Amino acid sequence: MRLSRTNTLFASGELAEAIIQRGDELRRQVARMPKPELLETPTKDLCDLLRAELEIQVPVLLEADTYVEPGEAHVDVIGSLVPGSHYGGTHRPLSAHFVEVAIPFEGDGQLFKLRPSTFGTTRPQGEVREQELRMSFDTEHHGSQAVKSMIDAWVADIKKHLGWLQRQAVEFNDGLHFIARQAIEDRKRKVMREEELVASLGFPLKKRDDAPKTYALPVKRRTPAIGRSPATVQPFTPEPELAQAEYEEILRIVQNMVEVMERSPHAFQTMGEEDLRQHFLVQLNGQYEGQATGETFNMGGKTDILIRADGRNVFIAECKFWKGAKGFRETIDQLLGYTSWRDTKTAILLFNRGRQLSTVLEKVPEVVAEYPNYKRTLDYASETGFRFVLHQNGDENRDVTLTVLVFDVPGT
Repeated sequence: MRLSRTNTLFASGELAEAIIQRGDELRRQVARMPKPELLETPTKDLCDLLRAELEIQVPVLLEADTYVEPGEAHVDVIGSLVPGSHYGGTHRPLSAHFVEVAIPFEGDGQLFKLRPSTFGTTRPQGEVREQELRMSFDTEHHGSQAVKSMIDAWVADIKKHLGWLQRQAVEFNDGLHFIARQAIEDRKRKVMREEELVASLGFPLKKRDDAPKTYALPVKRRTPAIGRSPATVQPFTPEPELAQAEYEEILRIVQNMVEVMERSPHAFQTMGEEDLRQHFLVQLNGQYEGQATGETFNMGGKTDILIRADGRNVFIAECKFWKGAKGFRETIDQLLGYTSWRDTKTAILLFNRGRQLSTVLEKVPEVVAEYPNYKRTLDYASETGFRFVLHQNGDENRDVTLTVLVFDVPGT
């Protein structure tokens, strides 16, 4: 076994400079990104991919897996351990013994070369071989306790320097999403300008002039709009998309209708899914002119409530009674079967009758998180509501926003 090379660690470059280069590389990758990938992939997903590729992974020593190997090496005339030596052209067969310490690690081994912004007057020695950090210690002139003390001091020094690196890396890694999002959105705007498009072409969802003011509807008349998000086909064309503010307004109208049900429980206690759906449709049609319809066919199935734009569904809702986790999964299956457009906004109005509401609220996020198309959970300020991002069947780059609203419905 050969001796470890005595390289000085944390001395061949600056981590601060590497951080600058890493940020520049991120921007170069965004600039080189093909237009279809840039426009068709959700920004959040692109940010996640760039972070995973470019984040700084400071090595973590796997001390529990440390092992040692004894060895023997030739020494020169002054007693230094070397793999072999010559003196005056004559080989000196003197030998000495050493122990090789190997510590496996996870992370980027190249970072052992870089100096953190905080550093001491001396730096440790060692050699990186693949995913192991190695160092040789002389046992010829030191007892076992002395050797162990030297090893412990060496490991402590390594960990101290890694800790300094980690503090710098965390700050950079935490800011990667912001840097990536800024670069991606800047390039998207540039591409859209080059294509002579804007990020949102209004598709009005016309508010009725005679909209009633009952059920705590807005005092001010609003101008609902369906914007447009990028398409996945060439040539590039915009797609209809329900504006986020309008999505929230639709859900608010739905929730106002539930308040009516709570105030008059006897009027709803015998109603089934279709009857309840009709009441929601009445409210939506009372506010939006001819856009919300029931039992509208799309892609081989029926859906309960939908809003269409340019012949495409931009809002889809299902009204279902809670019948257990299996039935809820089937409802999600049914809902995704109707989605065929980018960034479709969806909702499941989940009616609970005769069961513990807390039990249903516990199961909803569990079922969605285990669903094959699940991507992430979004913050949603509601005690009985949840919001998730799923992807459409067969295309992970096409997001579906799903809001699940759980309502207690009076029973007989």
